[in-house]
Amino acid sequence: MTQTIDALDGLVAGGGVVVLSGAGLSTESGIPDYRGPSGAARRHTPMTYQTFTGDPAARRRYWARSHLGWRMIARAAPNDGHRAVARLQAAGLVDGVITQNVDGLHTAAGSPGVVELHGRLDEVVCLDCGNRTSREELDRRLREANPGFGPAAVAVNPDGDVDLDDAQVAGFRTVDCTFCGTGVLKPDVVFFGETVPAPRVARCFAMVGAARALVVLGSSLTVMSGRRFVLRAVKQGIPVAIVNQGPTRGDGYAAVRVDAPLGPLLGELAQRAAGAAPGVR
Repeated sequence: MTQTIDALDGLVAGGGVVVLSGAGLSTESGIPDYRGPSGAARRHTPMTYQTFTGDPAARRRYWARSHLGWRMIARAAPNDGHRAVARLQAAGLVDGVITQNVDGLHTAAGSPGVVELHGRLDEVVCLDCGNRTSREELDRRLREANPGFGPAAVAVNPDGDVDLDDAQVAGFRTVDCTFCGTGVLKPDVVFFGETVPAPRVARCFAMVGAARALVVLGSSLTVMSGRRFVLRAVKQGIPVAIVNQGPTRGDGYAAVRVDAPLGPLLGELAQRAAGAAPGVR
């Protein structure tokens, strides 16, 4: 049953909270989610690691689409939900943030020490030599390699690319690693079919294990990548709160369940925290 903000406030007010956020938290920044109200998954098949590494043509299509999508991701700004989480951290109520998102908006909103479970789109890694570069640098190189490329992009997908047909990506030129000269470049994010680095997962489990409560924001918990932390919390007797528009696969484990737009609700929650802790803005 959907509960009110009072139930969530009662859980968060005790502090010791770890936040687990998903794509639903970034929809108000113009980035659609996979399965929520914006429904990107209904029309978009995400790139898999196996396809990216094994099919040069698919890799070229990805980079053509991502080249346009990155421009929209780079312009996205934190919304009220991201800012509210940062304020709750400043109030001493949230001890840590784990995010499934790759947009970097938690950090941009001022949250310290965010664990980005699936990496970040603003970093690029060479699959051959491991060298890392910024996405800004790659964007510059792709612009130089494709001076006439500029199809209109209507909307960006959650993984940072846009929908283009084969005719629109024909002739798009990819670039290789500048450090080793021939290496394949990949955004430093975990694609579907790829494994989250074990040390990162272990760090998240440790955060959840030390928490007084786990609060899930904007995740359907469809994939085990995020749901495992809910299962771990429940196993250890740590209460779970879920705030999401629409059902989630964790609803049966939630001590508190709120179905509401995240920005307004979290803004009110942070305002209450600020009132209880003078000086927090």
